[in-house]
Amino acid sequence: MSVIHHRRETGTATAHRPASAPVDEAIGPRQAAAARRAVATLRIAFGLTFLWAFFDKLLALGYATGVDPEGNVDRFGDAAWINGGSPTEGFLKFGADGPFDSFYHSIAGAAWADWLFMLGLLGVGVTMTFGAGMRIGAAAGAAMYLLMWTVVLPPENNPVIDDHILGAISLVVLALLNAGNTWGLGRWWTSTSVVRKYRVLQ
Repeated sequence: MSVIHHRRETGTATAHRPASAPVDEAIGPRQAAAARRAVATLRIAFGLTFLWAFFDKLLALGYATGVDPEGNVDRFGDAAWINGGSPTEGFLKFGADGPFDSFYHSIAGAAWADWLFMLGLLGVGVTMTFGAGMRIGAAAGAAMYLLMWTVVLPPENNPVIDDHILGAISLVVLALLNAGNTWGLGRWWTSTSVVRKYRVLQ
């Protein structure tokens, strides 16, 4: 009787088991927890990278912005966006090369391009760092990466793929994995009434 009962229980459990087991069941709870923390770390690293680029261009902190061709550093100088410098002019005017170079040369230093670029850096940086609004942040960040990829074509070290393509893919993966739920505000954000009503804000 016990054998028959055991087989019935096993059969019942198998019948109700989903076709694809959840990640926790497939790789074990410890490994799943470690994976969530690793993904959260990657998300935060992306966020801080975007935020650092924003503040460097905003204030000319001297790591990319505020350094002249001879290597002289002028922190908080004329290159800072708050002091009238353009965060897009140098790269688009002198760095653009390939089939779209004439387009990028034409918009280099335009006020609307500067504002879009800086708002994009800030928005992606905030959403990734804090884990809220991941879908919008990932979409905006992926779009920025792809646009920057088109500035110089083909890439210097590969005929197609470079770090911009990898960055775009990574941001999309982070959003799909709900990376903001670990060490972030993702769970709280998605539980708000506004986000539940407008899922695009997730």
